[in-house]
Formats: sequence, C-alpha cells, structure tokens
Amino acid sequence: MWVFDSGSGHLMTMDVQFGRRVAHWRTRRRLSQQEFAFLMQRSLRWVEALEGGRRQADPNLSVVTEIAARLGVSVERLLYDPVVLCPAESEIDAVRAVLHRHDVITGRTDDAGVDPVPVACLRRDLVHARTGFQAGHFARLGTQIPALLIDATRAAERHQGEDRQEAYRLLSLSLELTEAAAIKWGDGELAVMAGQRAVAAAERCEDPVIKASAARHLADAMTSHGQAAAAVDFARAAAARLQPELLQRGALGWSVLGMLYLKAALAQAAVAEADDRSPDAAARAVPALLDEADEYAARLGGDGNELWTSFGPTNCALYRVAAHVQLSAGADAVVVAVGIPPAALGALPRERRAHLLTDRARGETQAGLREKAVDTLLEAEALAPEEVVCRPRTKELVEDLRLLGTGSAQRRLRGLADRCGLPR
Repeated sequence: MWVFDSGSGHLMTMDVQFGRRVAHWRTRRRLSQQEFAFLMQRSLRWVEALEGGRRQADPNLSVVTEIAARLGVSVERLLYDPVVLCPAESEIDAVRAVLHRHDVITGRTDDAGVDPVPVACLRRDLVHARTGFQAGHFARLGTQIPALLIDATRAAERHQGEDRQEAYRLLSLSLELTEAAAIKWGDGELAVMAGQRAVAAAERCEDPVIKASAARHLADAMTSHGQAAAAVDFARAAAARLQPELLQRGALGWSVLGMLYLKAALAQAAVAEADDRSPDAAARAVPALLDEADEYAARLGGDGNELWTSFGPTNCALYRVAAHVQLSAGADAVVVAVGIPPAALGALPRERRAHLLTDRARGETQAGLREKAVDTLLEAEALAPEEVVCRPRTKELVEDLRLLGTGSAQRRLRGLADRCGLPR
C-alpha cells in the first residue's frame, strides 16, 4: 500500500514488495538487470539494491513513473499487483525441496570444508525473518527459509557444547517458521512435515520452552491438515508433560504453555465442526481449554510477545473469536471481536491484527452482515495485504461473499476479488 506525500514529493510505502514487482516485470520483459540499468541510466548496483529492497523505500513519484514506463506497465500495477505480492509456486517448491534434502533430513552434511554459520548470525537471520512474518510479510519467506534451514542444520552438526544446543534451538525455531509460513500458503502437508521436524530438533536442544513452542506449531499444522483430534491429544499431552518445567520459566514458560492450550482449543473446535453425531458435546470442551489459556495470560498481567507468541489476554480473545467462527457461531465471534479494546489490539503485531479482522469478517458473514464483512476485509487488506490477497482461506471467503451477494458493497468486493486474482 502506498500514500503520496505532497510535502516531500515521495511515495510513502507500507509495501516492502516494490523491488519484487520491479524484478518480476523486468524478467517478464526479458531484460537483464544490466539492460534495465542502461534504460534507467543508473548503475547495476542501483538496480540490484532496488530489487533487493535495499533502496527506494520511499521513492520519488517521478522515479516510479519512469520505472513503470520503461517496463511497459501501469504505475498502479507496479505499486500493487497481487500476482507479484504473493509467493511464487517455485518458491514454495524450493522450501519443500530443502526439507527433502539428505543433509536437512539426516542432519549430516558432506561439505566438511565449509565453516558453520556462527550462532549469533543464525539468530540474527531468524529474528529478521520472524519479525517480517509478524509484520504480515509472508511471500519473501519463500526465499529466506531455505538458507535458514541449511545453515541451521550445518550449525547443529558442526558446533560443539552450548553452541550446538543453541543451534538445535534455532533449527527448531526455523522449522517452526517454515510451518507457520506453510499455513499462510495453504499447504497443510508441508506444514505438518516442518512441524514434525521442529519437534524432533526441539528434543535435541533439551529446552522445555522450545519443546512446547514446537509442539504448539505442530498441533496447528495437524489441525490445518485435517488431523484435529490428533492435534488436541498432542497439544494436551505436551502441556501435561512440560508444565512443571514451564511454570518455573516465568513469562516465557507461561506464554508457550498458554499457546498450547489455545491451539488445543482451536483443534477441539475443528473436531466439533466435523462431528456429525455429537457436535455439541465436542464443542463443550472448547471453553475449558480457552479458560486454561486465560489463566496463564492472567499470570503475565498483560500482553507480551515472548518467542513470537503474542501471548496475553488480547491474543486469547483473538482465539475466542476464531473458535466461535470455527463453530459457526458468527454472532458470538463478532461480539467478542468488538469487545477487544482498540489500544490493546493496536499493540499486537500486524499479522495478529489482520488475522483477527479476517476471522471477524468470517463471523460477520455467518451472521448475515455481509456488507460489513467486506469493509472488515478491506480494513485487513490495508493493514497486511498478504493476509487477504494471498492467503487461500481468505480468498475463499471473498469468493463466498461474491456468491452470496453483498448489496451496496458489491463494487468494493469486486475490486478486492480482482486484487485477490479471482476470476470474474
């Protein structure tokens, strides 16, 4: 998303994908970086920095206009094109290919002459990628994750002592990130594969916090892949096993323990939704799991973001909204969503806020508030475009709204559907 600043003459960007779009259209026009540099009368280094996102964070409008003209594309499409915004299938395939590599599977590398990445550098790269995820930037993870996994695997094998334990910790967290990205990409099978590897790496690092963190990610992946009942059992078993140690770890331990119960609650809601015989009985188990998470949030005394959990009372409320939506209780979901204090919500990462808005839109759709649902989706898009125009579950909601009809919001919905790349 871009806003023109008339005072500076610059486009103030909320979209880090500008360089990605330039590279996309340059490639489509069969231009090398050097050829494009000639056309722009700039250096090759300038083009490399531009496409790599290291230059022109706030480009002058005249520069953007010139780039668009040289590439034969409209300024609007250069600034906002969902086809470029979303990850390419080849990038998702590259992540899958890395998970199938012999060294990544076995933890045994053959390149003995290559020094392992220092754990401090590995941690820095992970923090950078994780921070991007929480900001709602999922597409670029397709290019970040493969290197993270390879470097972390080599580090876990080659380092010794405390550095090896830290490398296994970072490997597990990198695999968690892979799982989380796969969920956003709508690839449940890939998510389960990464989640299982994360749990295995966590066991090697011998840190109960990392074990719990990996377990909650795997439970999420299992639920998304149609294994909700198994996810409930797994999350609850992990919580029971690790609880004594986690309670001694303060805010960090409470956060991952609370997240295990939140994931168990959503999995239980999915069990109830799929239960044709006694859905009400299955649904009655959901509030108890949410209440359990609330208890750990109360211990924190406020919202936090330990180990990128965003755990606290506000995120617990977000999960209540999601659980109501999963149980098709849209009106209840809207009531909970409306009751979340704006200041508390505003303090959460963009990914969490946009996720809530898409859940709220789903609840509004269930409650028959379809025009309002469109406005809520547009609000989510403005906040974190990739959560709306790239994520399969959200695009399905947009398609449902098109089929159901949205009255006076139909034109706004049509524009959103176009940006989602949905056929007319």
